[in-house]
Amino acid sequence: MLTFWYFFLLLHLLIQQLDANPGLKVRITQKGLDYGKEIGLEILKQRIKEESFPDWSGREKSGVGDVDYTISGVRINTIEFPDASVSLIPGIGIKLSTQRAYATVSVNWNIRTWLFKDSGSGTVSISGVFITAVFTMSQDSTGHPSMSLDSCQMSIRGVEVKLNGTISWLYKFFTKYLEKPIQRSLDTHSCPNIRQGIQQIDAQLRTLQVPTQIDAFAQIDYSLVNSPGVFQSYIDLDLKGAIYPVGNWTDLAFVPAPFILPDKSDSMLYFGISEYFFKSASLAYYTAGAFNITIVEELSSYFNVTTETFGNIIPEIAEYYVEAQPAMLNLRAAAAPVVSLQTDTFTLEICASMEVLAVLPDSTTQSIFTVNIIANTSASLTIFEQKLIGSLCLNRFQLFLADSSVGFFEVSLLENFLSYVLRNGVIPAANAKLKNGFPLPNLDQIPLLRPVVKVNEGYLLISTDIDYKL
Repeated sequence: MLTFWYFFLLLHLLIQQLDANPGLKVRITQKGLDYGKEIGLEILKQRIKEESFPDWSGREKSGVGDVDYTISGVRINTIEFPDASVSLIPGIGIKLSTQRAYATVSVNWNIRTWLFKDSGSGTVSISGVFITAVFTMSQDSTGHPSMSLDSCQMSIRGVEVKLNGTISWLYKFFTKYLEKPIQRSLDTHSCPNIRQGIQQIDAQLRTLQVPTQIDAFAQIDYSLVNSPGVFQSYIDLDLKGAIYPVGNWTDLAFVPAPFILPDKSDSMLYFGISEYFFKSASLAYYTAGAFNITIVEELSSYFNVTTETFGNIIPEIAEYYVEAQPAMLNLRAAAAPVVSLQTDTFTLEICASMEVLAVLPDSTTQSIFTVNIIANTSASLTIFEQKLIGSLCLNRFQLFLADSSVGFFEVSLLENFLSYVLRNGVIPAANAKLKNGFPLPNLDQIPLLRPVVKVNEGYLLISTDIDYKL
């Protein structure tokens, strides 16, 4: 019987893992893939032109005997992919193809036969290059995206060698003996070179900061919860998208609700950030104590907060503190702020307590009163330097007297003062911390171009293009 229950428990845990919903989704559209193709080909052309190629020697049979040759100083002058295209194979991966790629290469050559030997420079024209490569995307054991070459086909229609030298009319007879090994080398090494390039991309993907520290309080988990989904016109990446206190990766007690990104393709990238992401952030910062604020300096530029300040509002305090003493305000969150995302509205409800203390001449403090506060705030969100930046605005609040060393008083007397404190002390202090922002998943810190942020029910949608600088 016990074995049965162990089996049932394991099955339940397995189903939970299979049904795991992402806290954050990234969608790469066909527009994004096309842009990535253009950037990738430009980078490829630059690297090929800068690359150093090894010399090679060989021997070819001819009608007049053996031809020994050496090719050295290989330099790519031009390389173009005029008809390159990238497309998606649903459930498999990315297909890159070209049929009319061409290149011009400068070489130094040396030929020896029983008749003569000579050397010089030359030009190799390669035309009609056909390449079809399929790349698959998956997830590695650490939650990083992974890429590999699934298949590769390559052929070349023509290789033409032109040798420059003193007896060029004779060289035409020998060029075909150089063209054959050049074409053979290209046929043999092109797909392995593509595989090596994909391996380099895969290695770079593994350097993505999956766990990323945001600031002194929180860290974020951007690991994949399942393998990338490849569809007809886009790729979806489902990320965990959970935020934890620094040094604490304990699983959260709540799970993300499913959400679906809208069927749009006008932008290169779409980020869907669920309510779960922000709830985990709220809990992480609450647990780390980030919402606990001692307010003294924040208000000093406006006025000095003393017992006399409160005595002018509440007579009981004036009677208790005849001589004015400096005062300080300790704000403590009572629970993690409650996050709600509705259409075009992002709100946080904050439950906190604020204790007002007198600072006595011996530097000790004495509690005067404590009020409980329920504050409703709205958040505006922007994108700056690949980070999601939030800014809070106070909508309304309620006060309740929790404790008082000067006796009962009507807390309504404090509403105007505390409204001022919240708007000019607490909210600016919170916004200063929010300026650090939440880093969005990004490879090579590629700038986002014209991002648009929209709040939907249950999730935030960011639509953006990218602007990669070569």
